[in-house]
Amino acid sequence: MPGPDALDDLLDAAAAALEGGEPEEALARAEAAVARAPRSVPALHLRAAALAALDRLEDAADAYERALERGRDDPELLAGAADFHLNVLADEDTARERAERALELARRGSRAARKLDDPDLAADLAYLEGAALDQLGRADEALVRLEEAARTAPDRVEILLEQAFALYELSRLDDARAVLLRAEALDRKDPWVHHQLGLVAERLGDAAEAARRFARARKLAPEEFPEPVSLTHEAFDAAVEAALERLPEPVRRYLSNVAITVEDVPQDDDLRGSDPPLSPAILGLFRGAPWGQKASMDPWSHFPSSIVLYQRNLERFARSREELVEEIGVTLVHEVGHFLGLDEEELWERGLD
Repeated sequence: MPGPDALDDLLDAAAAALEGGEPEEALARAEAAVARAPRSVPALHLRAAALAALDRLEDAADAYERALERGRDDPELLAGAADFHLNVLADEDTARERAERALELARRGSRAARKLDDPDLAADLAYLEGAALDQLGRADEALVRLEEAARTAPDRVEILLEQAFALYELSRLDDARAVLLRAEALDRKDPWVHHQLGLVAERLGDAAEAARRFARARKLAPEEFPEPVSLTHEAFDAAVEAALERLPEPVRRYLSNVAITVEDVPQDDDLRGSDPPLSPAILGLFRGAPWGQKASMDPWSHFPSSIVLYQRNLERFARSREELVEEIGVTLVHEVGHFLGLDEEELWERGLD
């Protein structure tokens, strides 16, 4: 008969197998632990993590929920579940809901972790909160938590990357570059560091540095950063015209006095016209007062109505010519929605985000 510490042995073996890249072995050990102690939160957590590592994502989601029923206030489990929703599940159609769920779990974990003297866990949870807020477009709030995580764990590249992303989203480009150079000093071969440095250099007007950084990211991770899709200006304009033709005729009538233009990337004034600033990665922008409304305190509402699409951002977003053409249409419809008076929440509810 197994001794009294057999459960701990199973948990240790499952954790070691998971850390060592043996998820099948980890799952077998974790399930044995769950069979021995069905209410053990560490056993349930390890089983969920092993299922996630095996890409059995539906099973993993169910396993995390089962674990959370038993360990509602367990900060390690909450961190694991938040990371799962944020970084493992990959369904773009549910990205917003997953980020909101991850934020809820990370915040619960942060509250529970305050009772422990575990700075690494606290940094994990602050980072997950910040990353979730970044995904929800709340970069100003994200930055507070990410700066806290970076103070606690200054040598973690993933935290610095997320902090730099928030700074970039807020158009604090010099600050973003400084954080990224710290990350580069820690890991010169991280492709995301080079990619983000390329984005910052592009915004700062250093085309040569941007090209060098993007090329380095592609060399280090060609699947993550393939050669961008590119259309001539004439072909891009033709795709915009085709997308316009696909709009319902009554909507096209409303757009008869709305200028639709194409630019490479947003100008600084494009981004600073909102509080907080718009993301430099925006794919399009509506300027002016929505149809049927008078000018407001929004500075853009005093301009003639216009829609601009950002070609380089759209090309960077797409992985194929077909996806680029599709996204041109999606972005145009999104901005037409703004012209018709829909806000971001209403666009999301209608599937136009």
